Amino acid sequence: MENIPKIKIGVVAVSRDCFPESLSVNRRKALLKAYKEKYNADEIYECPVCIVESEIDMVNALEDIKRAGCDALCVYLGNFGPEIAETLLIKHFDGPAMVVAAAEETQDNLIQGRGDAFCGMLNASYNLALRNAKAYIPEYPIGTYEEVADMIHEFLPVAKAVVALSELKIISFGPRPLNFMACNAPIKQLFNLGVEIEENSELDLFESFNKHKDDPRIPDKVKEMEEELGDGNQKPEILSKLAQYELTLLDWVNEHRGYRKYVAVAGKCWPAFQTQFGFVPCYVNSRLTGMGIPVSCEVDIYGCLSEFIGTVISEDAVTLLDINNNVPADMYRQSIEGKFPYTHKDTFMGFHCGNTTSKKLSSCAMKYQLIMARSLPEEVTQGTLEGDIVPGNITFYRLQSTADNKLRAYIAEGEVLPVATKSFGGIGVFAIPEMGRFYRHVLVEKNYPHHGAVAFGHFGKTLFEVFKYIGVELDEIDFNHPKGMLYPSENPFA
Repeated sequence: MENIPKIKIGVVAVSRDCFPESLSVNRRKALLKAYKEKYNADEIYECPVCIVESEIDMVNALEDIKRAGCDALCVYLGNFGPEIAETLLIKHFDGPAMVVAAAEETQDNLIQGRGDAFCGMLNASYNLALRNAKAYIPEYPIGTYEEVADMIHEFLPVAKAVVALSELKIISFGPRPLNFMACNAPIKQLFNLGVEIEENSELDLFESFNKHKDDPRIPDKVKEMEEELGDGNQKPEILSKLAQYELTLLDWVNEHRGYRKYVAVAGKCWPAFQTQFGFVPCYVNSRLTGMGIPVSCEVDIYGCLSEFIGTVISEDAVTLLDINNNVPADMYRQSIEGKFPYTHKDTFMGFHCGNTTSKKLSSCAMKYQLIMARSLPEEVTQGTLEGDIVPGNITFYRLQSTADNKLRAYIAEGEVLPVATKSFGGIGVFAIPEMGRFYRHVLVEKNYPHHGAVAFGHFGKTLFEVFKYIGVELDEIDFNHPKGMLYPSENPFA
């Protein structure tokens, strides 16, 4: 995937001066060996300068990992560790950091070989709080070399997301469509997250599109689209305009990224878009998203932000869907009941007009946008990509700012069922355990808009850690509660 960072994690081992330094040295070497045997060696760097025991050691280690180009930091407690120096290292490191600790190795060496890192982790966490320093601490942060290697690898996508947000620009084309307040949210929290935003007029985009009218790259772009669509190329007459629009967006991204490395787009798609541009942008949006440049519909800025986070974590295409309609009772009885472990209320249909990349559709066809064509000439609504979404595991999630500038998020893991939707657009039959209660007591109760981001796989654990790390309060990260676990607003007598 394009448009996502590559991360190198620097491992710095620490030691308290009343413990043998060799404990941390040898444990660091064993940890790095375990990581490189199991994962990509280019992802990790062993800081060989020193074992950090003092503030001067901390400065030397900090300079070393900077020179090595490390984007993230792992502080490894090979023994109890120096609570001041180790937490100053995290405080002064400009990037995401984690703290892990070594487990004792054997009952035969619990005198000179005992490290007490189990105890040291407590002091490390306390000192982080004193210094207002932020660090990722795994669910159980003490482990063998192999276990700690796994912890570091699990931190990798969290670190990628944090780094990516600090280098992200969201480019929006607005304003939002009339009668579409649903995705309206203050942009203040974007700046708090380190994200830049460039807000443009739809007219600016239209001007740029017209300047690309005779772009010599259009024929090659049309060929790309023809190859992707194959037999689904049912509207060949519109491809040259769609190619012109794709080149317009790609050029805009490259010319307007400024000092930012990564870009995502919140696009306009109705009501005047079709009549002025002469098509709908859904297919082009799907193609950019498939490249790793998420494009949200309807100027949904926080939907775009959510998509980008999922792209970085999954290193795969995502999509943005309406949490749209219930599964008809007869479809449930015929195709789901008794075949899958879900109640009727666990199921729903996720839909959007045609913004899901062809890579995530069972089959696809270029068509016109049926909803828009109900009130507009059909010829200006061409350009939507239709098909049933591929069955498999998914994570439905969203990061959102409330009207009063509070960050809020939800995460729910589930799956797309192999059930024909018998409908239109990019659409799938989704199943999430206890979705009915989640819908009422999270999505409705907490005023979420109808757009949800979809990552293809189960990424709830990583998303939860990302949302925690970037500052979403724990009581504002919601998930689908299992049976027997009530929501605060849920009637216990219902």
